Amino acid sequence: MNTKRSNAFRFFSVMGNSQAYLNLFYILVAFPLGVFYFVFLVSGLSTGISLLIVWAGIPILVLVGVGWWVLANFERLMAIYWLKEDVGEMASPSKEGTDTWTRFVAHVSNPVTWKSLLYLFIKFPLGMATFVILVVLLSLTVVFLCMPLIYEFLPEFQIGMFFGSDLPAWEIDSMRDALIGVLIGLILWPVTLQVANGLAWVHAKFARIMLSVEPMG
Repeated sequence: MNTKRSNAFRFFSVMGNSQAYLNLFYILVAFPLGVFYFVFLVSGLSTGISLLIVWAGIPILVLVGVGWWVLANFERLMAIYWLKEDVGEMASPSKEGTDTWTRFVAHVSNPVTWKSLLYLFIKFPLGMATFVILVVLLSLTVVFLCMPLIYEFLPEFQIGMFFGSDLPAWEIDSMRDALIGVLIGLILWPVTLQVANGLAWVHAKFARIMLSVEPMG
């Protein structure tokens, strides 16, 4: 019995955990960031490669390379400060007095340089998938919590009307039904936060693997 109470407490205590809300916000912004990364990389790389024949593509590719390194470092910092993940350095410290060409060769030969590019590309589908999951849960939670207002102002409202015809129709025809909906919403809220924590964990581990020279254990 004590174990069940402890599990229930841990489940609902997520509502008072500030990190859960930070994780939720991270998931919500991951998708638009992923879209931006994808558009930037596809347009920049395609333009630079197509103009290589007239040499104009070289500075474009250099700028894109600098850009993706800066964006990857931004993602690393978000994983560290938002998701509280230990992410190592993206490159080994260079020796003093190293010339520009040697630093360039070291950068190109650094696996994180190319892993970070892959990371930014994958951020788009990964961010979209986690965003959709979270938005569906948030929408369900808000609808259930607002059922008394829905009953008051939209008496003909059905759950299936909001989420699609494939879902069973649930018409709110009494305040009792509306209060049951609120109870469901109160249960869905910690579920949503727990799912947000899980999705943020996936993003955090992915960043640690892809954005550090030696991923920490």
